[in-house]
Amino acid sequence: MASNPPLISLRGVTKTYGMGATQFQALKGVDLDIAAGDFVAVMGPSGSGKSTTMNILGCLDVPSGGTFLFRGHHVETLDRDQRALLRRQYLGFVFQGFNLLSRTSALENVELPLLYRGEDRKTRRDMGMAALDKVGLADWWDHTPAELSGGQQQRVAIARAIVTSPDVLLADEPTGNLDSERSVEIMQLLTGLNRDSGITVLMVTHEPDMAAFARTVVHFKDGLVERIEAQHAQGTMPEDMPPRLPEERA
Repeated sequence: MASNPPLISLRGVTKTYGMGATQFQALKGVDLDIAAGDFVAVMGPSGSGKSTTMNILGCLDVPSGGTFLFRGHHVETLDRDQRALLRRQYLGFVFQGFNLLSRTSALENVELPLLYRGEDRKTRRDMGMAALDKVGLADWWDHTPAELSGGQQQRVAIARAIVTSPDVLLADEPTGNLDSERSVEIMQLLTGLNRDSGITVLMVTHEPDMAAFARTVVHFKDGLVERIEAQHAQGTMPEDMPPRLPEERA
């Protein structure tokens, strides 16, 4: 029985910055497949190419060469507006620094992606409260970031990332600013979202203890994938999920 195609596939992806004497090749031909529903930890030393790869996967940057397929669609052929639409429809982002607006409530922070999508006020509130409930902060909806602990702020950031029901959650050192106890809480939350909601999680981390929560660990070195470790059973492709990619250019 044929296996499902990967959700994300990189083949021969390169990325070069600068020109002439200042030219630097950050990626030297990355091959990587990511299954829908997987929880992937991305590791490697500084300059290994992991952050560049994550920027490409998040449609924040484009490869210099190679192919990037998302659900079989060639992302490297999309223009800037199409990539922005793909991010808005499919991707959620969580950052080490939380990146919350300081003078707005938790709910208003979570509603921001819905505001950009043009959702009406009631829809934004209902979806925002549902997302806060998923991260255990429904009772804190009217608190500003200054009134929340670091762990709570990261939970708000995760709620903001999942409020649009993305297929993929990209997390950049999501526990980097937290103590050990709060870090474990955030990892348990991400694991639960991955397991219960089927969200594919791609997480950059330097911490082996955090990477241990993932099903798959991808190690980068010198602009290439050095090795891939399967720690648990791989995730499975959700059935009958229709494509929502923007129209490709003629």
